[in-house]
Amino acid sequence: MLQIQYLKDHKEEAISRLKKRNINAEEAVTKALELDEARRKAQQQSDQLLAEANTASKMIGSLMQSGKKEEAEAAKAKVTSIKENIKQLEVAQAEAEQQLLQHLYTIPNAPYSLVPEGKGAEDNQEVRQSGKIPELGNNNLPHWELTTKYNLINFELGVKITGAGFPVYIGKAAKLQRALINFFLDENTKAGYVEHQVPHMVNEDSGYGTGQLPDKEGQMYHVGVDNLYLIPTAEVPLTNLFRDEIVKAEDLPIKLTGYTPCFRREAGSYGKDVRGLNRLHQFDKVEIVQIQHPEKSYPALEEMVEHVAALLDKLELPYRILRLCGGDMGFTSAMTYDFEVYSTAQQRWLEVSSVSNFESFQSNRLKLRYRDGNEKPQLAHTLNGSALALPRIMAGILENYQVSDGINIPKVLQAFCGFDKIS
Repeated sequence: MLQIQYLKDHKEEAISRLKKRNINAEEAVTKALELDEARRKAQQQSDQLLAEANTASKMIGSLMQSGKKEEAEAAKAKVTSIKENIKQLEVAQAEAEQQLLQHLYTIPNAPYSLVPEGKGAEDNQEVRQSGKIPELGNNNLPHWELTTKYNLINFELGVKITGAGFPVYIGKAAKLQRALINFFLDENTKAGYVEHQVPHMVNEDSGYGTGQLPDKEGQMYHVGVDNLYLIPTAEVPLTNLFRDEIVKAEDLPIKLTGYTPCFRREAGSYGKDVRGLNRLHQFDKVEIVQIQHPEKSYPALEEMVEHVAALLDKLELPYRILRLCGGDMGFTSAMTYDFEVYSTAQQRWLEVSSVSNFESFQSNRLKLRYRDGNEKPQLAHTLNGSALALPRIMAGILENYQVSDGINIPKVLQAFCGFDKIS
């Protein structure tokens, strides 16, 4: 969430930045400042009354020793009355703090200066394209037909076992999935990211820490009995490893990677764009996360973008990089790049990665700070990216590598798979 001090010191700047999201944030920012002022006034009044109570308490002993019993009793009554007022102010202060916190949760991150203005996907900026789009014959098939033809993925079995959006991978498709996971993790660790295995469920604090709650509550699977949430991405448990922590400035950057299944309800998703692997409720993804010094987070963002681009280059898949406009960015992001792989059979671009800088938006919720020597702890910056999400990478490979007698496997994956072709 945005820092209240930032909103106080830079109110007009915050409102202007938030306009890039096509929202008029003046009312929301003003309300946040009013709630903060109410909290501060309650605190100030409480402090003043506490000082009066301390002064009166010190007088009681002197009055008793001087034989001024009535005055001492009056002082005692005054202290009792003041303490009751303090309790009421403490309740008011706690309520104001909670109201302020809940209100700040509803304000999205302020877009970075380089984020283009725009309302939706049509206003995103293409940064570059890379890779050659293959020329397939007239008999090319979309991946959902290829998976049936070669008995690779059974969507109907997934429906039988669980429901739509939970596919069953079979034989070489299962091995290709495993190969992709191992390839991504190996490449990430070579780049300095430390691999972690993390829980696939998180508690409420973790969801609030990285911003999935309350914004994405309806999109998360909730285990009601234990009040736990199935993770929508490894970003959540990986980043929450440092919730309520103060790290040393010299230990930055902290670079993490991990593979997890991801679970998303994707409520309201339907139509031709969600066929096959295009949109699932459960899918595999390898994630990269950085905890960074604020002065270095944007160079780190560009470094992460180039790392993801290198993965796609090695897979020899045609892709493009987009800088998202304010209207298409996620709630928590200050700046996001999307990667899309071209599906020749579907003749459309498929998103396979988002790489984002959250600045201090998550760390403010997480209370994730760094300390430089003896200086006061400061909020760190957090970044994350998919490196990579598997379903649409799998779709891209199946469709772009199809030939008349099967599907070739990218050279970089053959050693991981143990085979070079599906036929």
